[in-house]
Amino acid sequence: MWSIEKSSMQYAVDSRQTRPPRPLYALRVFCCLLLTAYCLLSSGCRQDMHDQPKYKPYAPSNFFEDNRSSRPLVEGTVPRSSLSEESPLARVVMNEQAGAKDKVNAFPFVITAEVLARGRERFNISCTPCHGRLGDGEGMIAKRGFRRPPTFHDDRLRETPVGHLYDVITNGFGAMSSYADSITPRDRWAIVAYIRALQLSQRATRSDMSPEEWQKLNPALPKGVAPGGTPK
Repeated sequence: MWSIEKSSMQYAVDSRQTRPPRPLYALRVFCCLLLTAYCLLSSGCRQDMHDQPKYKPYAPSNFFEDNRSSRPLVEGTVPRSSLSEESPLARVVMNEQAGAKDKVNAFPFVITAEVLARGRERFNISCTPCHGRLGDGEGMIAKRGFRRPPTFHDDRLRETPVGHLYDVITNGFGAMSSYADSITPRDRWAIVAYIRALQLSQRATRSDMSPEEWQKLNPALPKGVAPGGTPK
C-alpha cells in the first residue's frame, strides 16, 4: 500500500516537473485552437468567382472585330422599360448610316411648347443636381465639392450639335454616367430642346422676341411698342 501511494506521488511530481509553466501551456492551447479555426474558415473561403477570367467595364478585347468587350444589344432585344417603344427615335443618332452622331443637328420630331415643358420637368429632376436650374453648372452637387460640370452657356456647348447632347445623355461623358436606363429617348430629346431654350434665354435679345412677349416683360411700356422700342 505504501509503495503504491509513493509511486503515485512520485508520478505527480514527475508530471509537474515535465509540464511547462501554466501561462505558456495556456498560450500553446490557444494557438492550437486558433490554428484549427483558421484552417476550417480558410477552406470555406474560395475565390473562384473573383479570380475567374472576365472583362472589366470598357476593357478592350481582341476576340471581337471591333475590339470592344462591351457588346451591343442583340437585334430585337426588348428592354425592361418602355425604351423599345421609342426605338426609332433612339436610332436617329445611333445609326451609323445616318452619319456621325455628333454631327446630327436636327430633332426627330417637331418641338412644341408641350415638348419644352416636358423637357423642363425632366431636366429639373435628372440634371439640376449637377448642372443647376440655369444650366450654368452651379448645381447642389457641385456646391458640395464634387466635380463641376461645364456651363451650357459657353460658346463650345452653344454651338455643339444637338446629336452630341443626346449622345452624352445616352452614353455618358467624362464624370457623367449614362442615363439611358432612366430617361427614355423621347425625353432625352425633350431635355436637349430645353437646354437649347436655356441657352437662348441667357443671351436673348429684343429682336428674338415678338411684340407680345416683349410687352409681357415690360408691362410699363405702351401697347403696340415693338421690341426695338419703336411703335409697330
